[in-house]
Amino acid sequence: MYRPAQRLTEIAPFHVVELFTRARQLEAAGRDIIHMEVGEPDFPTPAPIASAAVDAVNGGKTKYTEALGLPELREAISSFYLQRYGVAVPASRIAVTNGASGALNLAFACLTDPGSEWLMADPGYPCNRHIVRVYEGQPQSIPVGPETNFQPTPALLRQYWNARTAGLLVASPANPTGTLLTLPEINALAEVCRARNGHFLVDEIYHGLTYGIDAATACAAGDDIWVINSFSKYFQMTGWRLGWMVIPESYVRDVEKLAQNLVLCPSTPAQHAALAAFQPETIALLEERRREFHRRRDYLAPALEALGFRITARPEGAFYLYCDCSTLTDDSFALARDLLETVGVAATPGLDFGSNAPEKHIRFAYTTGIERLAEAVDRLGAYFGR
Repeated sequence: MYRPAQRLTEIAPFHVVELFTRARQLEAAGRDIIHMEVGEPDFPTPAPIASAAVDAVNGGKTKYTEALGLPELREAISSFYLQRYGVAVPASRIAVTNGASGALNLAFACLTDPGSEWLMADPGYPCNRHIVRVYEGQPQSIPVGPETNFQPTPALLRQYWNARTAGLLVASPANPTGTLLTLPEINALAEVCRARNGHFLVDEIYHGLTYGIDAATACAAGDDIWVINSFSKYFQMTGWRLGWMVIPESYVRDVEKLAQNLVLCPSTPAQHAALAAFQPETIALLEERRREFHRRRDYLAPALEALGFRITARPEGAFYLYCDCSTLTDDSFALARDLLETVGVAATPGLDFGSNAPEKHIRFAYTTGIERLAEAVDRLGAYFGR
């Protein structure tokens, strides 16, 4: 008998993962594929982090930790907020999680009642709305575009808020657009949520990967804001599955109970490895890599525009270019499939990011070296006859 829960009918596949799978199949058959689809830094995890993991395993540090994470790692994250942002965040409010996805699962499990609604930007990271649905909530999209820098505004928030709304989730820098919210903009959104007794969650997993500007943390806008971060992007620990969450004080015990029951604890070797992420030599290497991402963005954006793509919001963070491809196709999903099959360039169609004109948009990740990016541009030029 096959009878999955009804909620599964409302959870779509993650199309970029399926494209990635197809790309790997083509590579196994001997094709050369340029990967610009998956949001994963191409750099290896920094050596000090990897060495710390080896030392932890060799030293027998492989047992369960506290559900909210190693106390020393929570303290290190607290110190990081003070050093980088000048914001005091007590370690007692920090939970180490199984990636940022684990943090979002804990947050939505803690705050979502059946039928309650969560506001989030469209386009936006697809898994967020599906996590809400798993916990019997309803995602409510706010269509955003170039006129608001692809971010929600207080006016839009008031327009879409209703009696069932539980709160707002935003991302800064955002996926797929790379746009940022300034601290005054974060404050303004927080005030709307407070006035309606709603929750405010801010996804900051691309912090550190900003270009020409430092992103402000929502922790500076109030201790009632839930802030999610990750060791995956800036710290380049994607497969280690480690993140963290800053929790309003009154909810710490609730999150701890959920973590005890749902995950027991984050990966112990990964936590010991992450202690090395904040060392000066590690940060120096990460900053060098950030400058390389900056170079890639500045190369790829004008190259794609010369081919007919339009970048209507120049990204200030993350490592994506969300392009309007409507002058080239009326179906970005078909285009993404055809680019992969015919010229070996893997990109992500707008279909993954919501229902706000997805057929007009495609996302290119500059998570490969400039030489490969240049080759991808050449292949795209040949495809479009440019």
